[in-house]
Amino acid sequence: MIANTYAKVIVKGSPISKSNFKLFNVNGQAILPVNSGKYHDRYAIYEEEIALEARIQNPDVVLTEGLIAILKVYYKNKKRHPDTNNIPKSIFDGIEKSGLIVNDAQIKHLIIEENYDKENPRFELELFCESEYSMNYNIIKREIPIKAENYNPPPNKKKTLKDVSNENTRAKSSICATSIDGETNASATLYLCQVCGKKITKANSISANKGKTHICKNCFKDLF
Repeated sequence: MIANTYAKVIVKGSPISKSNFKLFNVNGQAILPVNSGKYHDRYAIYEEEIALEARIQNPDVVLTEGLIAILKVYYKNKKRHPDTNNIPKSIFDGIEKSGLIVNDAQIKHLIIEENYDKENPRFELELFCESEYSMNYNIIKREIPIKAENYNPPPNKKKTLKDVSNENTRAKSSICATSIDGETNASATLYLCQVCGKKITKANSISANKGKTHICKNCFKDLF
């Protein structure tokens, strides 16, 4: 084991968020598929890649102190990528799994930079031990302002949560199909995709938020 107070990890590929790959079981518990053979295994594979790269790039290094972390993420697409504020937890889970740190609670200070690199998407993480490093930063007012980049609400936020809930309730009650023997066929219940607003069946949707949120598979794929 090497006594060290600094480490750097670079992992190629567009950073992804664990929250986008969670599913919920029939009891409403969040699960993260690992060997399902489906698209949702993507994050588990990514986490293993982070762990492997962290260990290869920092052989025998273990950081046990409180840490200052500088995380730079480089997305391939400026308009289509996960929320950057969801990225750190996902990355640090992989770093912890590598053994480079002993607990992601060690991260005492964190700065995140969002960048774009179409040819080389990646993340770069630097870790500094507090015993030898301190953090100092300044916010400086521009002498010449640049053009503002304004953001629009996400498609699923254009309606209030109450509106969406009411629409889903009406969809369930009015469009629920009935089988030949007169019993309700739950698998035919329709929901509203909270991204595109189209009616979808349970089989063609991805559920989240303990089954309260439904997104059609096409919209889910478009998020990436």
